Amino acid sequence: MIVKMMPAAGASFPGVNYHDKKINSGKGELMLMKNFPSFINESSDKQQVRDYLRAISIVNKKIIKPQFHAMISTKFQEHSKEELTEIAENFMREMGYGDQPFTVVFHNDTDNNHVHIVSTRVDKTTAKKINDSFEKLKSQEALIKTLEKLYNIKPDEELENLLKYKVSTINQLKLLLERNGFVMIKNKLDEKAFDILKNGVKQRTINSEQIDFETNKNDSRKNQIKAILIKYKAIHSNKVFKVEDSRKQKSVIPENQDKSEQDKTKVKVEFESELQEKMRTLFGIDIVFHQKDNFQPFGYTLIDHKSGRIYKGSEVLKMNELFEFTNEKIDKQLFEILKDYHIPDEESKSVLLKFLRKTKPEIKLQKFMLFENKKNKDLETYRKIQKEVKHHVRNSLSNRNDKQTVSIVKSENGKFYAISQEHHFIGKLQNLIGEKEYQNFLNPQKEVAGKVMKAVDEMFFELMKISGTAKDPGENELKKRRKKRK
Repeated sequence: MIVKMMPAAGASFPGVNYHDKKINSGKGELMLMKNFPSFINESSDKQQVRDYLRAISIVNKKIIKPQFHAMISTKFQEHSKEELTEIAENFMREMGYGDQPFTVVFHNDTDNNHVHIVSTRVDKTTAKKINDSFEKLKSQEALIKTLEKLYNIKPDEELENLLKYKVSTINQLKLLLERNGFVMIKNKLDEKAFDILKNGVKQRTINSEQIDFETNKNDSRKNQIKAILIKYKAIHSNKVFKVEDSRKQKSVIPENQDKSEQDKTKVKVEFESELQEKMRTLFGIDIVFHQKDNFQPFGYTLIDHKSGRIYKGSEVLKMNELFEFTNEKIDKQLFEILKDYHIPDEESKSVLLKFLRKTKPEIKLQKFMLFENKKNKDLETYRKIQKEVKHHVRNSLSNRNDKQTVSIVKSENGKFYAISQEHHFIGKLQNLIGEKEYQNFLNPQKEVAGKVMKAVDEMFFELMKISGTAKDPGENELKKRRKKRK
């Protein structure tokens, strides 16, 4: 989860207008309005909200840019809109804006769930400016405190556990910390000391002389890991491909870059394989490649979270014996989305690949870039997917052309799968909509015929009501014949 502070803005409060456009376009939802007077509520228009914020802010004429604007984002749908709203409310309290009027708007226009918060920097009680010194750093600290309060996430305890790992070099310790969201930098006052930070907030200072470096000689765990790698290499793909992240590069205008800035915004390259992913998820073994620029890796490191040890890869198994390197590459943003898909088996993987190659022909996607993932979506998301799939199927049967959020794809074995790009999900259609609706999907003519018969029955019923009798006309005819026989 990340927090981003937007630049301060003027007394017109453009953030309110921005959120209103998102809401009107269906890409945003107002989740919370707090500390506003009773006559300004969820049904109020944007102008009333802006006027109230302006009225508070204009009291202090020294503050030219009173708008406070922050964004809190989670990875994909890791946190719901309700959870993000609760996080935002607690975050504002930690930032010193707990009693200020503020709005929280949920945005659904990106792959990552996120909320935007807008308020005023002028204290509504004292008319003084709320302290914004080191605001970016304070926002990180506020988010850390909020997550600790709501989810018991404690960076200091996590760091304490990581510092207990057995490492043989200072670079191994740096790598371990980086893989877990920490940064280790040299202390400016002591050349033998290092500062450890998380999200820019210093957690601890350690002295290099106090680190107990150990070797992994006569270690039985090393042989266990080797056996695991050899076994799973035969089950999961060991083909390695490039994952390129060019988002920073795209966000900076080339003519405004100096040489140092260009170095910072170079395309970041990582190397991945399904075998690596399986080692992480099944055994807690993190495999990290070492490379220079875009060149093929020259080595790798194994971080074994089970034993708390770090190994030089060649100590366990030579890199070229374990992995097969390819020239294939993929954009990191797309790769992260694909990794979030629920892909329970090989058939699902083949169906998803078929769909992606058809809908995104410009992407040279290979099957080994899709990783098997049996992690189920939460119940709320799954119910939402079921509802959307059923809606899609019913509309397709009635030939309606509503906006499609779901696609139906047939596998090589003749089974039908539903794919939700919004929720990163692929599943068997029959399981999602139930046996009865699935049979109607397979035999649409039977479904249409049933609807026609129902319409005919309803028409006869209406005729009977008009004639003043609720009896079947055929039954009256039968009675007449019986009277004639008598």
